[in-house]
Amino acid sequence: MSQPQAPMTGHTSSPPVSESPLRACVVIPVYDHPATIAGVCAGLAPLGLPIVLVDDGCSAPCAAVLDQLAAEGHHLVRREQNGGKGAAVRSGLQAAEQLGFTHALQVDADGQHDVSDLPAFLNGMQETPDCLQIGYPEYDASVPRIRFYGRYASHIWVWINTLSLAIRDTMCGVRLYPLAATNRLLARHDCGDRMSFDTEVLVRWYWADGEVANLPVHVSYPTGGVSHFRPGHDNLLISAMHTRLFLGMLLRSPKLAWRTLSGRNGRRSSTHVSRPSQPDDAKGKHE
Repeated sequence: MSQPQAPMTGHTSSPPVSESPLRACVVIPVYDHPATIAGVCAGLAPLGLPIVLVDDGCSAPCAAVLDQLAAEGHHLVRREQNGGKGAAVRSGLQAAEQLGFTHALQVDADGQHDVSDLPAFLNGMQETPDCLQIGYPEYDASVPRIRFYGRYASHIWVWINTLSLAIRDTMCGVRLYPLAATNRLLARHDCGDRMSFDTEVLVRWYWADGEVANLPVHVSYPTGGVSHFRPGHDNLLISAMHTRLFLGMLLRSPKLAWRTLSGRNGRRSSTHVSRPSQPDDAKGKHE
């Protein structure tokens, strides 16, 4: 269930005034990534965007790193207890809107995403500000095959539950949210506190007639990377989510079918040029 908004510390001044009414920031949910989060923030610096860090009940070493980043000027939302990725992202999106931003670019804290792919999301925001820009992964040779094949079970259920192929991937940790519309959606449906959030929020966005665009993000596995995905528990939650969404799809099936058949599937083409991909035998990851 939704939790009260966590307090913010560190730099909390209003975003700089811009000629454009669109104001974007980066939101990063963080749970015990002390070795990577500072590097992720440094890598994002060329984008010139304020960063909202969400401390999702981190242990002392990571909390200390986040305190230092807040002292350097980043926004910090501190949750006293770990609530899960979904809960952390909701806190970050709420805080971003309260700070006056119109859009939030969600990025993971583990340093697996290629920052050079992110400007395309900001370009998409300028072209279609009401569209939710969704990243889909392009992997290098560091990715275990089982990750790639395993995620297709979720892909297929998403295509069934939307009666559409409009959403290419719902498990990548990079996407750009229009904040006002997303937070209104999350006020009605919290979309879960754990890993299932990333998928459910996109399906419900599509159900609400939201536009989507799919953009590639190059992903690599750093040596010794940390994952908080719990295969048994999180897979059960994801299975329960897909069951709920399937029942919801049945109620909405006439509308969804008409939307697809009429060509109003909400998908916009991406103009992002993809670089050469990884070998065919080395794909896949569950962010």
